[in-house]
Formats: sequence, structure tokens, C-alpha cells
Amino acid sequence: MRLCVVFQVLVTVGLVLGICDAFPSNEVYALNTFKEAIYEDPLLVLSNWNGLDSDPCGWAGVFCSMAQDHVIKINISGASLKGFLSPNLHVLSSLQELILHGNVLIGTIPKEIGLLKNLKALDLGANQLTGPIPSELGNLTNIMKINLQSNGLTGKLPAELGNLKYLEELRLDRNKLQGLVPANTGSDFTSGVRGMYASGASATGFCRTSQLKVADFSFNFLIGSIPKCLGYLPKSSFQGNCLQHKDPKQRSAALCGSTPPPTSHASTLSNKHQAVEEPRHQTSSKPTWLLALEVVTGVMVGSLFIVGLVTGLQRLKNKSSIIPWKKSGSEKDHMTIYVDTGMLKDVVRYSRQELEVACEDFSNIIGSSPDSIVYKGTMKGGPEIAVISLCVKEEHWTAYLELYFQKEVAELARINHENAGKLLGYCRESSPFTRMLVFEYASNGTLYEHLHYGEGCQLSWTRRMKIVIGIAKGLTYFHSELDPPFTISELNSNSVYLTEDFSPKLVDFESWKSIISRSEKNSGAISSEGAICVLPNTLESRHLDVQGNIYAFGVLLLEIISGRPPYCKDKGCLVDWAKEFLEMPEVLSYVVDPELKHFKQEDLKVICEVINLCIHPTTSRRTSMKDLCAILESNIDTSITAELKASSLAWAELALSS
Repeated sequence: MRLCVVFQVLVTVGLVLGICDAFPSNEVYALNTFKEAIYEDPLLVLSNWNGLDSDPCGWAGVFCSMAQDHVIKINISGASLKGFLSPNLHVLSSLQELILHGNVLIGTIPKEIGLLKNLKALDLGANQLTGPIPSELGNLTNIMKINLQSNGLTGKLPAELGNLKYLEELRLDRNKLQGLVPANTGSDFTSGVRGMYASGASATGFCRTSQLKVADFSFNFLIGSIPKCLGYLPKSSFQGNCLQHKDPKQRSAALCGSTPPPTSHASTLSNKHQAVEEPRHQTSSKPTWLLALEVVTGVMVGSLFIVGLVTGLQRLKNKSSIIPWKKSGSEKDHMTIYVDTGMLKDVVRYSRQELEVACEDFSNIIGSSPDSIVYKGTMKGGPEIAVISLCVKEEHWTAYLELYFQKEVAELARINHENAGKLLGYCRESSPFTRMLVFEYASNGTLYEHLHYGEGCQLSWTRRMKIVIGIAKGLTYFHSELDPPFTISELNSNSVYLTEDFSPKLVDFESWKSIISRSEKNSGAISSEGAICVLPNTLESRHLDVQGNIYAFGVLLLEIISGRPPYCKDKGCLVDWAKEFLEMPEVLSYVVDPELKHFKQEDLKVICEVINLCIHPTTSRRTSMKDLCAILESNIDTSITAELKASSLAWAELALSS
């Protein structure tokens, strides 16, 4: 009888354990948030990551434990994934390897990675990560390998990395790290034996990493001297820095002097490891039969409780976790945990109320499209502004879109040039849902409006040449002076705004179309027919394409001198129409806008030469914007003196230009 009872108990326990073996839903959620933070997957590596699938063990790059109950490894290298690292990866508590080498990950390294206590290998090398190395990585007590090489990491090396007693390999080369190498032995005694000082009571930083075999700190901006306790490393591990050593070779004094003062981003964390001893269970003095009865009763009651709990969790999962990252009752968690405050720390953040007052209750609309509305306003005691409000419904705004929004704001904020629209700040509020950009206002509207809807005679030849050179200067700044380069998503006359004195300002309003389109899984959607004609390459190459900008500049030059739109249904593509004239110098004048009563033949030849260089079918043979700008500036004279000498009609044009 007793044996039958025991057998029934074991069967019940087995059934319960079987139910509990279902894959943890929180780990599936963490993987889905990782995918949502990736906004480009050109190789479709994540195509089989199905958010409705409760078992991710068959997903590409995901490896599970033998029991198929936990994710223990993620390996997606060289897949060209573009996006951010989701902080929710820390939910994968059994993860032992996180390998994302050779992608295009941007943003900062989430400090939550430091919660992965079982992690043994972390490889985020060859990406585009920025910001400091989180000091929380010093909590990865089982880590053996860290590779963060070839990124854009800044700040000081966190001394907490010295806490990693099992660390064998550390690669931090080719970043922008500053400050000292945190390592101190507390003694001037030198030794070539690796790990000599690891047991010293006064050893700090990397002098405590007794297992460290390979370390590379090269090509950063580190200062000071090479720590004696790291003397066993090859000299090449420290080359290309600003250290007080001639061997290995360091950066020049000019490069080291130009680096900004190192700023410590690492926060001091107290590592309190408490050893918890579990008291041994005392031997029961109760009769054996009574003890068996208590065990059987306890197991049965516990089994019923577990079955009820698992059923409840399963229902809850089916109710709220079907579509990950959509807003629900936990909206605050979704929208705040992924905000990269470091990315926007230097950008002014306006409140909606401020902008509402400046824009007269958002009644002064100066432009609109399916994707955005543009308002004109005046800040109290400040400049006139243009406010772009994104037309996105709150329920369609996912966490990855929020991160992408932050990236675009940071990209625009680094632009500072007289021929580029200046971003003054942004607005991000949740009630009511608001995502806005605030630019300086250009009072004369767009170049497109003046060429095609205004009085063409307002744009004299001299004015058009000044606008051409201004645009060329702006693009040269974008392509050659910014690192990394910046490109206009849709370069055309609608992206050129004119100030009161007709100076051109390049503004990339159209980049927000990519945000909207990515939410619909359609990164190539563009509404401008002119842009389709301008960029005959694949849709994906429209984004961040320097060669595409050069081609579009050539089309824009044609539009400026001819007064014709880049595309119209009756006459087709502007480039096709102009080709026959561009190839025959004797008929170049047929290209010129009939609204112009005067133009300079010498200038026209230069402009047509530049157009041919821009629209060359072989992209590798197109001239850079820097060289094109030099050609224009050196061969076109826009001074008043030169204009007065050129024509008797210049007096009239001069009056119009004043």
C-alpha cells in the first residue's frame, strides 16, 4: 500500500516537473526585445525569430542548455545588424556567451550586462558602440574573455575590471578611451613574473587580475605610464596611445594635445559579497510512518499549488505577451528603460508647453506631409523656430523607434555649419504623446518654392550661383569634416531652405520618413517622385549614401539653372532631358531657365562640367564634394564687381538682390 502511495506521489511530481519544464517566458521576451532594438537586418538573420513562438531554441544564433530550458549562448557575428543593445538581455540569467562581433551596433553598452553572473565570454568588438565602459562589467564574476575592440568607446577604464579574477583575455584596442590604466601594485619593486602582485594587499585595478594572459590597450588616448604589473604583455599592447613611453610608438603630441580632458563616467559600486551559510537540517525524531505521511501530504498540496500557479502564469502569458514591446499597462517600463540619456545629454530638451506657446497653440502650420507637420514659432525672447512634429500614433511607437529617434536627434545635433539648418533641441513627452524637433527658422521658405511656385526672376543668376556654392560647402562639411560622415536622406530643392538674404540651409527633414517606414517594415518607401529619378540605385542605398548625395547634387544643379523640376509626368526625368545639351557645349544655353534675362556663359560651362562629374554612371568615378566645391569656388566669381562688369542688366539684378 505504502509503495503504491509513493509511486503515485512520484508520478504526480513528474507531471508537475514536466509542466514546469516549459521554456521561461521572460527569456523569450528578452530575445524579442533584442530583435526589436535591431532596425536593420540586411541578411535576414533574425527572420525566424517569431515573437509568438514559446521555444526560441531553434532561432538563428540562439543556443540552449541540454535540457532545452534556458538560453546559454547568443552568437550572431558578421551579420551587419544595425541597432542598439537591449538592456533586457540581463534577463537571460543562464547566458554564458554573448557574441555579436562585426555588426553595426550603436549606442552605449547597457550597464545591465553586468547582471549576467554566468557570462564567460562577451564579444562586442568591431561595432560602432559609444560612451563609457560600464563599471558594472566588473560584476561579471565568471567572465573569462571580454572583447570591445574597434568601437568608439570613450571615458576612463573602469578600475572595477580588476575584480574579474577569472579574466584571461581583454581586448580594448582601437577605441577613444582616455585617462590612466588603472593598475597599482603599491610597490616600486619590479618583476617580470606575471601575476606577482595579484596577491598583494595593496594591488588595485588590473594588477589584481592574476589570470590575465592577453590584453590589448593599443590605439586609444591613454596617458601616464605602463603599469609594472602588466610588463609581461607585449609592447604592442600599448602602442598608439599618449603614454610616457617612446617604445612602443605613441601618438604625436599634436594628436594627444587635441584630445578632450578625460571625463570619468564610471560610477563607484560597492562590491559586498556575503557568504551565506545554510544551516544543516536537524535529524527528525518523529516516527518514520508519520514523517512519510507528512511528506506525501506536503507533496500533494505543493503539487496542486504549483499546477495552479503554472496555469495562471500560462493564462497571463497568453493574455499580455502575444505582441512584445507594444504598450500595455507597463508602458512606463517600455519607454524609460531604453532611453539612452548619454546620447542626448548635450541636446536641449523643450517641454511641449514651451513649444505650444511659441507656436501659438500649434496653429501656425507652414508645412505638412503624411509623416510630419511643420509649425512656425517664436521663442520668448529668442529666435524664430521651425518645429517638426512626427505623425506617429502612440500604439505604433515601439522601443526601437524611440532609440532610433534618439540616434537621429544626436546625429542632427552634431551638425554646426553656416549652410546647414541648426537643430536647437527636441521634445519628448508621453502625455500627450509627443516627438518633436526644433530647428532654427529660415524665413524665405524652400528653394523648390522659389524655383517652381514663386517669381523666378527673384532668383537672379548671381543669387543662384551663391546658392550653388553654399550647398556645395554644406555637403563638403557633411562628407569630409564630420566623422562619421553625414548625408541628406533626400537631397533636392525641398531640403534647401533659404534665409532672408537667400543663404542656403540644408535640412534633413525627410530622414523621419525612415522612422515611420521602418515601423511598417518598408525601409525604402519614399513619396517624392523626384527622388526616385535622382537615385536610380537600390532602395536600400538611399540611406547614408555619399555617392547618392553627389548624384543628387548634380540633379539639383540642373534644377537650379533650368528652373525645371527633377521629374514631371509630361517631360520625364530632368537628367534624361538635359543629357543631349550637356554633351554639346554649343547648345548649353538651352538648359538655362527662360525666366533669367542674363547669365554668365563661363559660369554655365563650369556648372555643366560639375553636373557631368556628379551624374557619371560609375559611382567610383564621381568626384568628391570637396573637389567639386573647390572647382565651383575657384571658377565662379559671385562678387558684385564681377557681376557689374559682365552685363548692363546687372544693375537691375543687383537691385533685386539687395
